[in-house]
Amino acid sequence: MTKKLILFSSIFAFLIFLTGCQSLTVLDPKGPQAETTADVIMTSIWTMLIIVIVVFILLIVMLVKYRARNQADDYEPPYIKGNKWVEIICVGIPIIIVIFLSVITVKSTYEVEGKPKGYENDEPLVIYAASSNWKWHFSYPEENIETVNYVFIPTDRPIEFKLYAYGPIASFWVPQLAGQKYAMANMVNTLNLAATEPGEYMGRNASFTGEGFAEQTFNVTALPPADYQTWIEEIQATAEPLTEDKFNQLLEPGRLGQETYTGTHLEFSPPPTTHHGAKESDGTENTEQEMNDSMEDSMEN
Repeated sequence: MTKKLILFSSIFAFLIFLTGCQSLTVLDPKGPQAETTADVIMTSIWTMLIIVIVVFILLIVMLVKYRARNQADDYEPPYIKGNKWVEIICVGIPIIIVIFLSVITVKSTYEVEGKPKGYENDEPLVIYAASSNWKWHFSYPEENIETVNYVFIPTDRPIEFKLYAYGPIASFWVPQLAGQKYAMANMVNTLNLAATEPGEYMGRNASFTGEGFAEQTFNVTALPPADYQTWIEEIQATAEPLTEDKFNQLLEPGRLGQETYTGTHLEFSPPPTTHHGAKESDGTENTEQEMNDSMEDSMEN
């Protein structure tokens, strides 16, 4: 009785603890890309839950139906040959499950890599997001401004983040808007997303890059287009210009707060010319040696 009481008390306490936890942001999408990702996660969870329930039901049935009974001393169990239908089910169902999960995973991967659903014909806003130890630099070439550790975007417009790094490989992640994608030296990756609701969303570096990586976070604020344009005009009227010397200071390892500048570092420190899955600007492909050199430079920084 005491053991049962302890067990039920532990389960009750655990459930009470869970009620105080915040909701998983990855399951609270605010954009088409994140919604696709959340749907795949929930589909996988429900599939695994059904499998677990069926297995436990079968286990209970087997334990009850084929439990040991008092038998005569001369009892011998019957000889039973294999059952082809049981073998087909045991092999076929896992294959069907794997095929099902593979199809939805591949389909969703193509969806999140392209333009957000519903915005295929809209002109995207291009923002360069560069990682350094341990901060994020956001460059707006259209607006000619740059921010550090925060980014503003308009709602209901596709956004293209061009990701690269001044240092080790980092992982750009805004759970409520899109999945993760690497920012690396000597290569630009493109992350597509869109925000359907105004709000402030947490972003971070999801890859370990040293002692300061836990604090390498940023805020993504989605504003209605009119409010976004007002913000742009305020920054252009009040922020200080970004110089090459100042940018080099920002690249020094360390943690910074949020900063804002007019101009971008793209003018004197342009992004890599190589894009993921593309060729160099002069028509030649990246060689394996060039990629190794890039990785060595990242580790040294």
